Amino acid sequence: MMFSADIITLFPDLFPGPLGASVLGRGMGDGLWTLRATNLRDFATDRHRTVDDTPSGGGAGMVLKPDILAKAIDTIAPESDPRPRILMSPRGKPLTQALAHELATGPGAVIVCGRFEGIDQRIIDSRNLQEISIGDYVLAGGEVAAMVLLEAIVRLIPGVLGALDSRDEESFENGLLEYPHYTRPQTFEGMDIPAVLTSGDHGKIAKWRHEQSLALTRSRRPDLLDKG
Repeated sequence: MMFSADIITLFPDLFPGPLGASVLGRGMGDGLWTLRATNLRDFATDRHRTVDDTPSGGGAGMVLKPDILAKAIDTIAPESDPRPRILMSPRGKPLTQALAHELATGPGAVIVCGRFEGIDQRIIDSRNLQEISIGDYVLAGGEVAAMVLLEAIVRLIPGVLGALDSRDEESFENGLLEYPHYTRPQTFEGMDIPAVLTSGDHGKIAKWRHEQSLALTRSRRPDLLDKG
């Protein structure tokens, strides 16, 4: 089953962006996943291609109109489409490695990128949009957030990354932050590669890496240890 992503955005030219580079781009070229970006303005009905209006109740900014978004979503993903419908939103469920794994095993995703003050709540309710946040901050729109979400997902699709062992030891995969990495030259600006890493003793290396992961997690993300 191929992972198929559809993006609804006011700025389709931003895609694929970094998603088309390196291993992710090769995975797309190899047919492991697909990406299509659709301009929301294509579904506007007036000559000005209007997609937003003032917020009911007053206030600053503009809100994306539910009728225009509904037409876009229903055209791209009719009721029979099994893919989850996602809205990138700072008030959404936090993006985690576990959520990325869950989505990576599915058929794909339809991702709505908001702009301005957001989108009409009725479209969130009527089209069952799952709100996902990439962090506790606000961006100008959902496009960069959608790229972050898709990169987290696509790199988990079998065949996209070559060395699966390296993925298994990454941050968050085992509940810990990843250990430090080193490579040649042996000495750089007076700093040496830790001797254990060049010892050839794989048991000692594994123990050292685990201890480093624990120490980093305890220092920087103790909340991860609390979850364990």
